[in-house]
Amino acid sequence: MWDLLKAVVLGTIQGLTEFLPISSSAHLRIFPELFGWGDPGAAFTAVVQIGTELAVLIYFRKDIWNIGSTWTRSLFRAELRGLHEARMGWYIIIGSLPIVLLGVTLKDIIENDFRNLWIVATMLVVMGVVLGIADRLSANRRTTKDIGLREAVLMGLAQAMALIPGVSRSGATISMGRALGFEREAATRFAFLLAIPAVVGAGLFTLPDIPNGDNAYGWGPTIVATVVSFVVGYAAIAWLLRYVSTKSYTPFVIYRIALGLATMGLLYYGVLTGN
Repeated sequence: MWDLLKAVVLGTIQGLTEFLPISSSAHLRIFPELFGWGDPGAAFTAVVQIGTELAVLIYFRKDIWNIGSTWTRSLFRAELRGLHEARMGWYIIIGSLPIVLLGVTLKDIIENDFRNLWIVATMLVVMGVVLGIADRLSANRRTTKDIGLREAVLMGLAQAMALIPGVSRSGATISMGRALGFEREAATRFAFLLAIPAVVGAGLFTLPDIPNGDNAYGWGPTIVATVVSFVVGYAAIAWLLRYVSTKSYTPFVIYRIALGLATMGLLYYGVLTGN
């Protein structure tokens, strides 16, 4: 029962933080340690993220259907290949390749070395500064219609940095999008769509690790956390897209830096341990 209650808390944390540019993996690494629960494991983190990606699939179902169906038909009908939806299908595939290739290649390092809390705290601060600078200096005039191969590759490379907990998948992609001059909502929307193949793939890839691998809880609590993350994540998507249409990312920048510095302080004084 205690593990199920932990799962509800962790699922709520995942749902709240997956889409905000503050790094869900960092929160799932820091707060369980702070509560004395230990590291839930990379496998638990990856599978629970499937819940939040299911929220993306449902929330953006019309966009995903239009992109997927048009891309598929364009494989057989040349006249459709110039449509924005068909090209977006290719851009999402191409943009997903860096994180997939690096994720498979660096699997052992990601599950062990990268989860050091000193690294997590440092990346929270560094990428918080990067997000703040990119948001403030952005030309802020490009929309999703302006996404091309170059933009997809660059945002895909930025997303791959999120293999390091503390970076934030959405935060890194949004930072690159803002640096390329995209409007906040456009950068955020593409970040969500680009994350689908990577997160679902990572979750499925680590499923075999749940019963006997890098997971502190097992199947039951993991499923509970995944369901909770879906419900909370769906609400978080709707809120964030409304928020960024009129406001900057400054509160998230401040929060990231504050959490990173606080974590460093707790590590320095021995309240938390780095490994």
